[in-house]
Amino acid sequence: MYDPINEHLPIGFSMALAHNPIAFNTFLKMENSEQDEIIAKARVAETKREVQALVDSIPQMRKM
Repeated sequence: MYDPINEHLPIGFSMALAHNPIAFNTFLKMENSEQDEIIAKARVAETKREVQALVDSIPQMRKM
């Protein structure tokens, strides 16, 4: 589970979320386990493009 006090989101992921309000709101509504999975993917992303693609895919993940 993501603990906002003791853990930090990857900065690129945070910035991408800030620029995509639909993904941001969807992310906030997800279960902790879903958020943890996405954060783990963001941590291993090697490029800005990968992070952006991950953020852009968040709304579709929730519909599944």
